[in-house]
Amino acid sequence: MKKAIEICEVGPRDGFQSISCMQIPTETKIEIIEELLSSGVKHIEFTSFVSPKAIPQLADASDVTRAVLERHPDADLFALVPNLRGASTAYSLGLRKVCYVVSLSKSHNKANINRTHEQSLDAFKEIRAAYPDLDIVVDLATTFGCPFEGKYNDPDAVVSFLADYVNAGMKACCLCDTIGIADPAQVKAVLSAVRTAYPDLWLAVHFHDTRGLGMVNTLTAMEAGADEIQSTLGGLGGCPFAPGASGNLATEDIVWMLNEMGYETGIRFSSILAAAKHEASVITGNYSGHHINIEKETPCRL
Repeated sequence: MKKAIEICEVGPRDGFQSISCMQIPTETKIEIIEELLSSGVKHIEFTSFVSPKAIPQLADASDVTRAVLERHPDADLFALVPNLRGASTAYSLGLRKVCYVVSLSKSHNKANINRTHEQSLDAFKEIRAAYPDLDIVVDLATTFGCPFEGKYNDPDAVVSFLADYVNAGMKACCLCDTIGIADPAQVKAVLSAVRTAYPDLWLAVHFHDTRGLGMVNTLTAMEAGADEIQSTLGGLGGCPFAPGASGNLATEDIVWMLNEMGYETGIRFSSILAAAKHEASVITGNYSGHHINIEKETPCRL
């Protein structure tokens, strides 16, 4: 019997937001989302309701949302929201699932969303109170290390930090390796500690491939009890407020590996690879090997 694992594609948000050298047409974004769904991807973080001044690439979030929800009302489609205003916009457009970001690192939290930890927790509570029927996945950025503070080696720090969010009603959390600094031993320790402390908490993981450990860290997290893994088509993306975080784990890579290992991903490799090549042709005109190598093709910031 095959083992099942849920793969969540976050490229239309985390990948596209990193492209500053061109404005990807709204219809092209929708086409790529359609290709992802057609390949068997069931979970997609497809945009972000943030200020267009902060991330111009996602200024068409409302238009993309209307289009994909109209065509796929039953798909697991969700968006990132930084505050109550973003959540209100998402909710008014028909979304009933969002992700909300906070950083384990105080300095990264300030650089990324310009808040203290206390302000971030208050904002989470505000969204929960305003929209009690909204599913909120808390993305814990810099879980394993920070570009300003270095690598973290105390799993209990993650457990302690999450306590306030669990007490505030958090049901789902994604542990994010924002700068690609995690190693398998650290991943196992953190996942095991969080799973032991909060056995009912739904857990996802999001690894960057900055140091080439995205695949092995993801597999380690799966073995330690992660419910879902995140990746981006072509390995596109990286946090704009984490210098050196040069890209995510490529969806086509992880799909190939897990399908070969006998996991039931529900995603057809040939279709997801075709989607990655299409994305590359739109952005760079080239698909090089196992991921999109944008830095060699165009002066985009990753």
